[in-house]
Amino acid sequence: MTSDQAASPFADIRRLLTEMPGPDGDTVAAIRARDAQLTKPPGSLGRLEEFVEWLGAWQGKAKPTLDRPMVCVFAGSHGVVERGVSAFPAAVNRQMLDNFAAGGAAINQLCAAYGLGFRVFDLAVDMPTGDICSGPALDEKGCVATMAFGMEAVAAGTDCLAVGEMGIGNTTVAAAIYAALYGGEAEHWVGRGTGLDAAGLDRKAQAVRLALETHKDHLSDPLAVLARLGGREIAAMAGAILAARLQRVPVVLDGYVATAAAAVLHAADPHALDHCLAGHRSAEGAHGEVLERLGLTPVLSLDMRLGEASGAALALGLLKGALACHRDMATFEQAGVSGKSAD
Repeated sequence: MTSDQAASPFADIRRLLTEMPGPDGDTVAAIRARDAQLTKPPGSLGRLEEFVEWLGAWQGKAKPTLDRPMVCVFAGSHGVVERGVSAFPAAVNRQMLDNFAAGGAAINQLCAAYGLGFRVFDLAVDMPTGDICSGPALDEKGCVATMAFGMEAVAAGTDCLAVGEMGIGNTTVAAAIYAALYGGEAEHWVGRGTGLDAAGLDRKAQAVRLALETHKDHLSDPLAVLARLGGREIAAMAGAILAARLQRVPVVLDGYVATAAAAVLHAADPHALDHCLAGHRSAEGAHGEVLERLGLTPVLSLDMRLGEASGAALALGLLKGALACHRDMATFEQAGVSGKSAD
């Protein structure tokens, strides 16, 4: 860490990145040993078997659990919306928070269907961040404080965390983050978001180009990228992902915007997402390419682009099925079923 970094508000975040625990290899060995005794051909459940190993490795449990899975949706508001980058007005942010509270959103139904806990973080949706085209979304102190707020997602205790978001305009800031981290033309990273027409898509790409030009002297540091180009929900998700790692809680990522928070951490430390699973590949922007860059293979690919942790919640449902098979299937001995014949 340089002297400038040590004096930065991000110094504590950089320190936490050096303290991340790794997976528990002994746990994985124990899970594989049980799997070999279950009444099925070895490897026949494919990635479902890998999911159980992943849960156990990061929970540090030979008998992993999904007793308290938690879906957290982080909601923020963005100044760049005033540039016509979204088909919906910023007022939808507050309206959707009310809808979540009333149980009327898609994510409410998915959490109820799969028995998932649900929590919403209101990140000052009535106070938009700065317009990234003319200045930073957040100053560094504000960004760190928001990351710390996001860390509260695991404070109440959970054995698996799913992170998602809601925020009109946030696919624009996610595209700007990807362009800053990976380069390339703005058009490559932008998508239609909530349903933009061609003119709106052009405005969105122009906003990303202008934002990159405005902040071009400050984009070599991934955490500065987060502060200048991101938003409160993206900063909070980054904090939640990091806090989960420190507490050995596996994380399921949602779509294009949630992955932007993860991408910042990955750019800061290539091992920062080892405890993360991509819940799905979104139809928005270049999400599939981003997942490849991060080394994450999505659990699902359903052409979804809703956000609000919907893809992550569906993936959690699949994880619960995988764990039930591993935990409750009979062994060959218990079922009186003959094992594989000797060669």
